[in-house]
Amino acid sequence: MNVNRTTIFRLRQRLHETDTVSDRPRCGRPRCTTQRQDRNLVRNHMKNRFLSASASSRQTRGRNNQRISENTVRRRLSTSGLRARRPHPDSASRTPTYAMGPGTCRVGSHSMAKFRIQ
Repeated sequence: MNVNRTTIFRLRQRLHETDTVSDRPRCGRPRCTTQRQDRNLVRNHMKNRFLSASASSRQTRGRNNQRISENTVRRRLSTSGLRARRPHPDSASRTPTYAMGPGTCRVGSHSMAKFRIQ
């Protein structure tokens, strides 16, 4: 086996003292969401990139049916490398660049220019 002798010694000592080798309880406040809920939060934000943290916190219930805070959602997304995004306030009236047709690009805020694709 490729295990350090000290590790084996400590495991045997813990087994002798507590009749188990499982981890002991640690200090700190318990998490309000489970790992499954954390994965679901990340999955929902991957499906809808502009889902806000407040909307996610309203939809998700933590352990014991408690409401989780927006900051909790932000922390869970941050550990996964995501951020809760807010859509631009003017995005409903804007036409997305990809919807203007091929060969069209946005030059200014209201002007468009045609270019030739070669």
